Amino acid sequence: MRLNRSVGSLLLLFAMLALPATLFAQFGVAITIAPPALVAYSQPICPQDGFLWTPGYWAYGPGGYFWVPGTWVQPPSVGLLWTPGYWGWGGGAYAWNVGYWGPTVGFYGGVNYGYGYGGNGYQGGYWRNNQFSYNRSVNNVNVREIHNTYQKTVINERAGNSVSYSGGRGGTTARESAAQVTAAREHHVAETSAQTGHQRAASENHAMLASENHGRPAVAATSRSGEFTGNGVTAARGAAAANKEAENKSVENKAAVTRANENKATENKSVENKAAVTRANENKAAENRTAENNAATRANENKAAENRSAENKAAMTRANENKAATRANENKAAENRSAENKAATRPTENKPAMQRTSEPAHMNTNSQPSHQSTPRAETAPRAPAEHQTQAKPQSAPKSEPSHQSAPSSEKKQ
Repeated sequence: MRLNRSVGSLLLLFAMLALPATLFAQFGVAITIAPPALVAYSQPICPQDGFLWTPGYWAYGPGGYFWVPGTWVQPPSVGLLWTPGYWGWGGGAYAWNVGYWGPTVGFYGGVNYGYGYGGNGYQGGYWRNNQFSYNRSVNNVNVREIHNTYQKTVINERAGNSVSYSGGRGGTTARESAAQVTAAREHHVAETSAQTGHQRAASENHAMLASENHGRPAVAATSRSGEFTGNGVTAARGAAAANKEAENKSVENKAAVTRANENKATENKSVENKAAVTRANENKAAENRTAENNAATRANENKAAENRSAENKAAMTRANENKAATRANENKAAENRSAENKAATRPTENKPAMQRTSEPAHMNTNSQPSHQSTPRAETAPRAPAEHQTQAKPQSAPKSEPSHQSAPSSEKKQ
């Protein structure tokens, strides 16, 4: 790999040495790909007296070959003519030879740039008494404004030849003449700032790339340097159809992009709508769940309240029952105490009666026996006081005859 690079470098060096010394000094860049054919275009009108035509050419940049439109330029000083630059083959590469300003037109590789630059010299005009005279046969000038003109037919032997480089396969075969060699030794002036700015503007215009315009740029020539829009711009011949096709493609591409964006927007809206619906459903479901939970909570609270109410009612009922039972027990106890008191009171009442009954019996033992039995009256105290049911208060009335009989016995005595 390193050997191949070394051989290539040596070949390029030999090719550079084989070029004339004047061309070597103007050597700019070497490319292995041949430049495209020259662009066919119509020359725009000269904007001002004293401006000279500089033909368009292919330059090379990071993006490949790009077209530098032909334009009218004011020379750096009166009396100078423009020698165009050109591509020349040598040593397996294409080298760009930079153009220059000088008192005569030098060698530019035999390339037919047109409009006075037919490959050898310049037939577009000449300087006379510090004023440039224009050949109307090859220059587009307004004779009402520019009066220093003439018309001379130019026979262009290379007419129709659009090759843009010299030497190599398919290139021109021109050689320097003695006059051109002399011209190469004259004092030269480099490109003006207007020319370098013009080339820079072309290099920054993506539409100027050969890969984009395919040899038919929309801006092939301009009336003034650096101005790529307006009435002073002319397109390449056949570029209108190409541009129309490109515009149609551009419109189709824009329409496709627009449809794609619309579809994307529709999809995004659909997704957003779905998301919104989903969120709404989720919120609704959450609200329903909340409502259900609240309802369940209220139901539980109501159930709890009902349970508490039932418990309270049951407790009140039990309390009332207990109170009733308590009152019944108290009443029963009161009745029992009342009965006991009554029972306790009767034996006390019966005792005096018994005593009264027994006293006459002891006093008169000979009295006739009474049919009322005295022992029955004595049996009453034998019953227990606490058992009220066994107490027989009716025995007390039975002793009443004895109480009554006692006085009768007393009367008998």
